[in-house]
Amino acid sequence: MPQTMALIGGTGRLGPGLALRLSRGGLPVIIGSRDLQHALDAAERVTALDGVTRIRGATNADAAASADLAILTVPYEAQTGLLPDLAGPLAGKVVVSTTVPVRFDPALGPVAVKVDEGSAAEQVAALLPTSRIVGGFHTVSSVHLSRLDRDLDEDVLLCGDDDGAKADVRRIAGVIPGLRVVDAGRLGNAHHLEQLTVLLLSINRLSRRSVGVRLTGL
Repeated sequence: MPQTMALIGGTGRLGPGLALRLSRGGLPVIIGSRDLQHALDAAERVTALDGVTRIRGATNADAAASADLAILTVPYEAQTGLLPDLAGPLAGKVVVSTTVPVRFDPALGPVAVKVDEGSAAEQVAALLPTSRIVGGFHTVSSVHLSRLDRDLDEDVLLCGDDDGAKADVRRIAGVIPGLRVVDAGRLGNAHHLEQLTVLLLSINRLSRRSVGVRLTGL
């Protein structure tokens, strides 16, 4: 199992919760940001939630270089500006795309954004051609991850063309109690996972809840 996790752009909604849960599972975690101070502040806040000592802050570039596996938690619109500079330090490494191409319309709510490459994950694969890309964690609630008083009970859907990379991510997700990993097939299926998340966001908006996904019959 890879030993050190980097959360690229990890100061947003999903990053801190993932950092907290992964660290509780015994993995060293680096929260990355364009701004070093933002990363240091986020690492300090997350550590204070549970007294964990395996979380530190760094620039995105330093986090990418130091990690064995990277999880991208950046907004879709930031990918094309950020990732080309990280192609070197992320070469050969497993990179997990959690990004959902979505915009929020005042009247309609969450609306899926069309991606020329097919999905945000496939765009990551084009921007990081020597990395091993897996799409996953799209549907896992950032609210649930950040609340240690809440037991998780949801599935993590993974897609990718590299079975070894998916196996690595499966083992990483396995350190978080309450998450079950489901193989969702090829990387081309990331489009469906990303759009499913847009649907969940719409349900959240209407129900004023924070929902996840659990598949039955498996």
